[in-house]
Amino acid sequence: MQDLKFGKKRRKQVLKRKKQINREKRNKQPILGWIFQILGVCILAFVLVFYFGQRISNTGESMKPQLNNGDIVLVNRLVYDAMSPKRGDIIAFKPNGNENMHYSIKRIVGLPGESVQIQDGKVYIDGNELKEDIYVEEVDKPGIAEQVIELGSDEYFVLGDNTENSDDSRMANIGNIKRSDIDGKIWFHFGKGQFGFVK
Repeated sequence: MQDLKFGKKRRKQVLKRKKQINREKRNKQPILGWIFQILGVCILAFVLVFYFGQRISNTGESMKPQLNNGDIVLVNRLVYDAMSPKRGDIIAFKPNGNENMHYSIKRIVGLPGESVQIQDGKVYIDGNELKEDIYVEEVDKPGIAEQVIELGSDEYFVLGDNTENSDDSRMANIGNIKRSDIDGKIWFHFGKGQFGFVK
């Protein structure tokens, strides 16, 4: 008789413990769900910022009127994994791949395999005057581009839109920009009461 009572009591304890375990599991499920959601949002935010939201401060007047000194720009680092840089793109790069230098922001004018020359204030690509995808009317100082420059298979020729105040591929210390030195394409800017997409 006592064994029967003990058995019933033991079963009640086991059932009570099972209910308690089930209750604890139910309580843990929402917490685990929240943890996974928060982790997912953090990973997504990191990816978006790393690939589309890297912030760089524009220094100088070389890209006026498109960009002003002190403007903050966002760099799309993913776009050139899917496609090659195009003529007219505004890019961020480290001159000569020097990681200790500030990013430089310029517009692509010459593409790999092309020849570039500046004569009488005009830019010539493979001997033809460039009239599209260039945002400067006249280049007063041709620099090293007074002579024909042959671009390698991974090299780009860049100019600032404001060539009077731009250190770009016309300067021997900058020269042609290697594809590996291009960090990404500038796609958005904001500063001093204005913001918008970059053309």
